[in-house]
Amino acid sequence: MQQFDVVIVGAGHAGAQAAIALRQRKFAGTIALIGDEPELPYERPPLSKEYLARDKPFERILLRPAAFWTDKQVTLLPNTRVDAVDPAAHRVTTADGEAIGYGTLIWATGGSPRRLTCTGHDLIGVHGVRTRADVDRLMDELPATERVVVIGGGYIGLEAAAVLTKLGKHVTLLEALPRVLARVAGEPLSRFYEAEHRAHGVDVRLGVAVDCILEKDGRATGVRLADGEVLDGQMVIVGIGIVPAVQPLLAAGAAGGNGVAVDALCRTSLPDVFAIGDCALHANGYADGAEIRLESVQNANDQANVVARALTGTQEAYDAVPWFWSNQYDLKLQTVGLSTGHDAAILRGDPATRSFSLVYLRGGKVIALDCVNATKDYVQGRALVVGRAEVSPEKLADAATPLKEMV
Repeated sequence: MQQFDVVIVGAGHAGAQAAIALRQRKFAGTIALIGDEPELPYERPPLSKEYLARDKPFERILLRPAAFWTDKQVTLLPNTRVDAVDPAAHRVTTADGEAIGYGTLIWATGGSPRRLTCTGHDLIGVHGVRTRADVDRLMDELPATERVVVIGGGYIGLEAAAVLTKLGKHVTLLEALPRVLARVAGEPLSRFYEAEHRAHGVDVRLGVAVDCILEKDGRATGVRLADGEVLDGQMVIVGIGIVPAVQPLLAAGAAGGNGVAVDALCRTSLPDVFAIGDCALHANGYADGAEIRLESVQNANDQANVVARALTGTQEAYDAVPWFWSNQYDLKLQTVGLSTGHDAAILRGDPATRSFSLVYLRGGKVIALDCVNATKDYVQGRALVVGRAEVSPEKLADAATPLKEMV
């Protein structure tokens, strides 16, 4: 049985950063980084943006070159899936039946794309966008594809729609809720992005339900809606969220449900087991203390750093301000904070100029900003979010006054 001082399960942003940060902090023990893909650790956000658009080759989205992992003496175990955890024996078991012992286990598995449950969900031509292999399969089918149906009006769906439209495909985007980005943004931002996509030729359908994926010879040929309408398409892209990959931990007795529960130091309820990144369910001060999972590179990196510090003698609670970004067409959306539960949204600037911000308030305090082609607002607004600043709506709406003057 192989034995390591630290075993990291999951080789995405969180897992890779945990290994990197441990070595940066002079951790001298043995480290294994287990990933279920064949590749070296790589960036995920470009998959639905620059990589899909062919603007960046795969080598340019690697988190570190191969030599880095060798130099830092991090043992990479690719193509390996962990199926079971034995917390008493401090051991994980892989799908191939191999046992790997650990002193400390860091669980950084993220999640898998949530699948449709309707007939046809598993046909050829139906794609998620989570891994390089997902996108490579999608790209291989593009030359024979004219029409694409995208299911889900979140960031992944919108980004994919933007890239595929740029590549000359006819795209129909389906969202079950009354607006896109409904779970993460205010209505003005949703309406702006709906209008932008329509202006670029995307057929945006809101408040629609999917009945099934249609097929011919085992391949998707379109989507039938609940009202009976049929939308032709040689490709279907599904972007309806992820299912956190935590079943082995939960089966081993870890607390959790929609993710694995962790404390402020990212410790699970199991001894010597931490969890970080998309799969970690944690109480977040920027969500008014609610237990949430954050699906972002920022969260993955910051939680990895919390664990690396804890394992090298410095206990600092996780309390990082969340931030996100999305590129669609020539629009750069930058978000700081969490707008969930806001009771006011102040428009700053004119959406018609394609450069504006939304400032979200709860109880009179600034909790988040969405900034479209407005990097100064994003940079300066961070301090308002961190400080839970109380600023009048009238001042916030005055785009001529820099936000830094309101701190």
